[in-house]
Amino acid sequence: MNRYKQREQAFILIFQSLFGGQTPEDIIESFSEYGEDIGDYSKRVFIGVYEKADELDSIISDYSTTWKLSRISKVNLTVLRLAVYEIKYENDVPDSVAINEAVELAKKYSSKEDSAYINGVLGAYSRSKA
Repeated sequence: MNRYKQREQAFILIFQSLFGGQTPEDIIESFSEYGEDIGDYSKRVFIGVYEKADELDSIISDYSTTWKLSRISKVNLTVLRLAVYEIKYENDVPDSVAINEAVELAKKYSSKEDSAYINGVLGAYSRSKA
């Protein structure tokens, strides 16, 4: 399974976790019940985002100049958490790839306007690391 597909799986798992009431293991199990294998990368990133959500949200808040965290849609928050996690913790994923893939996920699951916002937040975060 390619990395984009696994990233999309992680996105779905992270999104589902935003609604509470389930452990990460329950979420993975319920996803698997649909007959689709979950990639190792998907699981690793999902668990990482789940465990570091507060830290990721702090970073997102610092670089989101137009929206407070509480006003960001669940879809966009999921995309941002996933990409910030990849930028910060996945050393084999270049920042530009994490950002581009986040923008593509936003275009698919949100809107073109939201993808521009996500690109701006992630670009500012990536530049600050340099």
